[in-house]
Amino acid sequence: MKELKNYLDTNRQRFLDELLDLLRIPSVSADPKYKDDVRRMAEATAEHLRSVGADQVEVCTTDGHPIVYGEKMIDPKYPTVLVYGHYDVQPADPLELWESPPFEPVVKKTKLHPQGAIYARGACDDKGQFFMHVKAFEAMVQCNALPCNVKFMIEGEEEVGSKNLEKYCRDNKQKLACDVVLISDTSIVDNETPSLTVGLRGLCYMEVEVTGPNKDLHSGVYGGTVANPVNVLCQMIASLHDKKRKVTVKGFYDTVQKLSAKERKRLNEAPFDSKTYMKDLGVADLMGEAGYTPIERTGIRPTLDVNGIWGGYIGEGAKTVLPSKAFAKISMRLVPDQDPKKIEKLFQKHFEGLAPKSVKVKVTAHHGGYPVVVPTNSDEYKAADKAMETAFGKKPLPQRGGGSIPIVAMFDQVLEASSVLMGFGLDSDDIHSPNEHYGLFNYYKGIETIPYFYKYYSELKRNKK
Repeated sequence: MKELKNYLDTNRQRFLDELLDLLRIPSVSADPKYKDDVRRMAEATAEHLRSVGADQVEVCTTDGHPIVYGEKMIDPKYPTVLVYGHYDVQPADPLELWESPPFEPVVKKTKLHPQGAIYARGACDDKGQFFMHVKAFEAMVQCNALPCNVKFMIEGEEEVGSKNLEKYCRDNKQKLACDVVLISDTSIVDNETPSLTVGLRGLCYMEVEVTGPNKDLHSGVYGGTVANPVNVLCQMIASLHDKKRKVTVKGFYDTVQKLSAKERKRLNEAPFDSKTYMKDLGVADLMGEAGYTPIERTGIRPTLDVNGIWGGYIGEGAKTVLPSKAFAKISMRLVPDQDPKKIEKLFQKHFEGLAPKSVKVKVTAHHGGYPVVVPTNSDEYKAADKAMETAFGKKPLPQRGGGSIPIVAMFDQVLEASSVLMGFGLDSDDIHSPNEHYGLFNYYKGIETIPYFYKYYSELKRNKK
């Protein structure tokens, strides 16, 4: 591995410069006006795969944004790793809160990142993280150190629900056949505490619409007589939690998997300082379900949150209007063994039942995903565990992430392959927020660690033959 390390050290600046070029492409999948840029990002990703030695590289058309595929098949007898990532990014709004333009990446040193951090939309989620795999692959190919077969599948619709990925996987099951899916779209506890994500929450994303009068009304003439949909919506939403911050939807907790005291203790071994946490977020106190620590609330407990709410007049100045309609987007993060389809129906029934006769309610389901738990006794996990320990000098902690990657469950079902969630970001990297960033330490540490995974995984699989 010494030759490999020398190659990584020699090419550090180039690896950074190439990533910065990709970050300049505004590949926002949610906004149709960026369609050409998303395509340009797909083409750039494909060109990088070709340049580092991948074969059969193609930009695969879907009903939405394209999927980039490439492979390096050394020997069919060797194990095969499928690398998954996504090149699309979240919208950069609100632009006025960015300290530098979101698609003009800059590297700045901070207290948390003394080596520097890349500030740009997509720096951590997920361009910086998927590109680590491309550069690690390049190093292994150049140093003749690739110990197994590798396939890449980099999609362009993760931020909008991976709408066409399952169909692509089903239609190309043989091409995508693999022993394990390797994903870097998660985080570590901190730069001194490596960790591996062993669980992800599922998702149930809904939109609600409350309608009162058939048109906007003068609030002086009609206020106090006709139901105000915004007021009613706020009251309905407020009732979705009780005083202990438990979700009041009937049946919501019926199938929630409970962890043992030992498992909860292990989960809370990760360093966490509530004062620092609150200071970083600019809040004076924390709020959540009674009886659980902050780590548990974001890892092993389900939640319900309003992601957006609107209605009436929100322009400059005043307009005394009683609105006809009010809307909200509501997401529920789910844990094993909650079924998003069942939760969707429970929420719809409950929310419709909250409405007074003075309004009409419409509930629409958008997208969702199943929660995932990764076994820690598999060859895949053991290889990742050893790789992180080798690179960081200490054993990684198993952690349950609060976010959702719905395609992990799909890979298990469709490709019949388990996943390894070996991310290198930090929760403080402001993904989905203004001033998203990714530490240079994390970027380079990822490139350094990934080849160890290939090495140890290949050894484990071959020793069993």
